[in-house]
Amino acid sequence: MKVVLIGYMGSGKTTVGKLLAQELGFEFIDLDDYIETSINEKIAHIFKTKGELYFRKKESELLNEILDDNRDLVIALGGGTPCYGINMDTILQKTNMVFYLKLSIASLIERLYKEKEHRPLISHLKDKDLPEFIGKHLFERGVYYSRANYTVTADHKDSELVKEEIIALLP
Repeated sequence: MKVVLIGYMGSGKTTVGKLLAQELGFEFIDLDDYIETSINEKIAHIFKTKGELYFRKKESELLNEILDDNRDLVIALGGGTPCYGINMDTILQKTNMVFYLKLSIASLIERLYKEKEHRPLISHLKDKDLPEFIGKHLFERGVYYSRANYTVTADHKDSELVKEEIIALLP
């Protein structure tokens, strides 16, 4: 079985994914880490030297590789992964255990503000521009995120509780 976690950056996909994998006895894969290991480069460097198109092609290729793996896995995707090309169609064709970790803009701002310098996508933004940036992104990505089999609202919940809610939805 493949359990796939999608959602905006800072939504807790990696943290919840690790807890979920441990509880289920599955292996955990963070797609961003998998890409960096496979290409032997940091994602920020890939974007800078080879461009977004190259990155998105590699991302799709490696996503398919993971989804075709025979092992039971919990997979945390990058925030933009479901939104490019046919990635969301592919994900939904290969598993029916896709969970959208949904947070409000206010919750995302609170989380991302603390780690802004470690997030290449937002590190260049002024603090006052963060709400508009996140809101615009969520609006654009919402059509993809909403296609998940399940939506788990994660506002004001710790990772353990979100994990338990996901487990309750598993067959």
